[in-house]
Amino acid sequence: MMVYDLVGIGFGPSNLALAIAIEEHDTPLNAVFLEKQEDFGWHRGMLFEDATMQVSFLKDLVTMRNPASDFSFVSYLHAHDRLAEFINFKSMYPLRVEFHDYFMWAARRMSHLVRYGHTVTDVVPVVDENGEAWAVDVISPRGTFRARNVVVAVGLESSLPPDVTPGPRVWHNLDLLHRVASFDVPQPQRFIVVGAGQSAAESVAYLHSRYPTAEVNSVFFRYGYSPADDSNFANQIFDPAAVDLYYDAPADVKRMLFDYHRNTNYSVVDGELIEELYRRTYRERVLGRDRLHMMRASRIADLTPRADGVTAVVEHMPTGERQTLEADAIVYATGYRPVDVTRLLGTAGKHCLRDEEDLLRAERDYRLVTDAGLSAGIYLQGGTEHAHGITATLLSAGAIRAGEIARSISAAGRR
Repeated sequence: MMVYDLVGIGFGPSNLALAIAIEEHDTPLNAVFLEKQEDFGWHRGMLFEDATMQVSFLKDLVTMRNPASDFSFVSYLHAHDRLAEFINFKSMYPLRVEFHDYFMWAARRMSHLVRYGHTVTDVVPVVDENGEAWAVDVISPRGTFRARNVVVAVGLESSLPPDVTPGPRVWHNLDLLHRVASFDVPQPQRFIVVGAGQSAAESVAYLHSRYPTAEVNSVFFRYGYSPADDSNFANQIFDPAAVDLYYDAPADVKRMLFDYHRNTNYSVVDGELIEELYRRTYRERVLGRDRLHMMRASRIADLTPRADGVTAVVEHMPTGERQTLEADAIVYATGYRPVDVTRLLGTAGKHCLRDEEDLLRAERDYRLVTDAGLSAGIYLQGGTEHAHGITATLLSAGAIRAGEIARSISAAGRR
């Protein structure tokens, strides 16, 4: 059986960046990536036409690692004869649909390393005659791939409140565009959006524009949307040097830094979008036809799905007052959670060690710490915020992280 230097599980932006880093590495690595989707796709359900990226185009798949790479966003623009137009656009933040197209452009160029339609069902250690688990077999219904190293980058999955089950009229924002595409109500009367972060605000803006006669009720715990802190000094928390500092810091300092800088990324909204939503509410107030309602300091106290919509009881928490709303659909923009990596790794996952808080132990190079029963390398892209800080799941550090993993695997050498 062929033995790969690495098998990547998942082929989103993180492992795409790794594939390019491998391609550009001084010592080529023998790699293959397994992706359960039939083609490349990144948050397709949130690719609103006017939504922009929240990170600079310079934090693309490669530039922070290799500014001379021809896989950069600038190279993509040049290849599509839009470089001059983008320069005249005078923005560091491309449209999200354009950045997705950039990802697809790069993914097509890496297609020789990818096996689409492969869902990994188990990762089994391969033991030699000396009892050393020097490799693993990555198993899918369509084949088994043996490797000395595995790099897991399966992204995040949607998170819903414990008592909420998705259904025909109960949606998560991750699938919003897909849900709307199959929504067969020509003139809906009302939508409810739950959440106070960027995805919630974008969903509110989209539904308010998409259905010009429908009410949109935005329900959130806070009194108002909070702006993301993208100021110069705060943004340094995303610099490569900050990862070193965070990783080496004591646990209490890690928690302090993470909590203090949550407002750079979590449950916050781009300032321009906040202003746009406020303009809409004020304009409607002046014109006397309110459609956009901010239900602040509120929560969904009860939800009853129906065949033709939902009945939601909204509680105003300061007063306890409750209001019943009938809506055509409710959208939960309640965030994401890391995929359970040990469950995905199956047999090999049992060898991954955890810390006193039951979190996976990870080295600085993103290699998980395993027991003596497994010497093959298991690397994790995403899901190590407790070790590497806020950037562990973000695009902004993807290029640097990919380079570090490629170098680590190369330095370990071949058996």
